[in-house]
Amino acid sequence: MKTYKTMLKNEIKLSLRGMDMLIFAICMPVIVIVLLGIIYGNKPAFDGANYTFLEQSFAAVSTIAICAGGLMGLPLVVSDYRNRKILKRYKVTPISPVMILLVQVTIYTLYSLISLALIYVVATLFFDFKMVGSFGEFLLSFVLVMLSMFSIGMMVGGIAPNTKIASTVASILYFPMLIFSGATLPYEVMPVALQKFSDILPLTQGIKLLKGTSLGMPIENVMFPIILMVGISVVCMGIAIKFFKWE
Repeated sequence: MKTYKTMLKNEIKLSLRGMDMLIFAICMPVIVIVLLGIIYGNKPAFDGANYTFLEQSFAAVSTIAICAGGLMGLPLVVSDYRNRKILKRYKVTPISPVMILLVQVTIYTLYSLISLALIYVVATLFFDFKMVGSFGEFLLSFVLVMLSMFSIGMMVGGIAPNTKIASTVASILYFPMLIFSGATLPYEVMPVALQKFSDILPLTQGIKLLKGTSLGMPIENVMFPIILMVGISVVCMGIAIKFFKWE
């Protein structure tokens, strides 16, 4: 535990020295929720809906920080440490791959939770946002989606042989999910053909899970996303740990 706390403290300091995560994980979600609030306000999500467009979009916007940390930040940091031979030095110490990955996951979890709290406060104070469903169920769903996306980042960072490959793979995963899963461009306003493409992205299913819990939809509507998120988490974390590359 002492080793974990020491590593976490040092890694947080290093992370805060750069502005990337503060911009993309903290500021960007707040900007998006403000823009949606200004543009759509409290308009119904669709004709006859008993919830607003903002209430429907809140779940999607809350995943922006998850994307930034899990699909870009985490894999690039781990692969950069490998490239700079830092992981090679760790290899001769008692520190395990699990410890290294856990510290990074903890940092990006903090970013995601802070981002979620900020957009909730902004949406509530300035746009009269109200969560229709259970906040507890939404938070559990948020953690599950976060674990699944972080597990993908762990896998990429854990096995990518160099920073260039990690960056390429991370970008291929990050930008389509950010744009086409509904995190920034609302899923409901996409053309049907684009929605069909979006449905194959794991984050799209995660956002559907978050929407289901935030809007109080019946559990049968979100069972597939739950199973998918759990499966992704188990498989990707297993691969990341088993095939972790020190150098």
